[in-house]
Amino acid sequence: MTEFYKIQGRKKRLFNTNITFLLIIINIICFILFSILIYLNNNFLDYIALKPANIINNLYLWTFITSMFMHGGFFHLFANMLSLMFIGNFVERLLGKKRFFYFYLLSGIFAGIFFVLSGFLFSSDFNAYAVGASGALFGLVGLLMIITPNLPVYIMFIPIPVKMKYAAPGMLILLWLISLLGNIPIGNTAHLGGFVAGLIYGFYLKKKYKNKTMYIKKMFS
Repeated sequence: MTEFYKIQGRKKRLFNTNITFLLIIINIICFILFSILIYLNNNFLDYIALKPANIINNLYLWTFITSMFMHGGFFHLFANMLSLMFIGNFVERLLGKKRFFYFYLLSGIFAGIFFVLSGFLFSSDFNAYAVGASGALFGLVGLLMIITPNLPVYIMFIPIPVKMKYAAPGMLILLWLISLLGNIPIGNTAHLGGFVAGLIYGFYLKKKYKNKTMYIKKMFS
């Protein structure tokens, strides 16, 4: 599958492997390790999960990263890793390993920043915690909405394929409705932040690599 660029010279060992698979393994290891630490001492949660109150007080800034690799339970982990396996592998082949790796991390960080800022904008609970890879995943979804808008995909509860340009915002709305109607704590603002990051990067690639993105769009229509 077409990549946006070719890495010249010898690649670093990290990028010789499948980055999506590597991220899944890291998520699983971190989930087990972090869960043990929190079980032993619940105070460790502040060192791992993203909490706006901590960030405002300039505490535990590294949680913008660690929160991306912690999940709220086995089902949360399983759902995100299953999504990452399918979406991540596809985006990795489109972007190339190194570009995909950095984009994934930056999407997750931007999602965390958006989550914290939303506390100021919407007077949210500053003591609410955010964990999970879904912010970064929605970055991948936002990117695909721009460069492969007509890619047919399956989303929750819908048995027929839906074009990505409809499925991407549809997933955001569906999760928001589930959290609202079911009173379930879902990080919708973090999802939106990651999604926006993906849109921005998608438009950037579309402008800089016009011919290549046009080719990819036609290939997956």
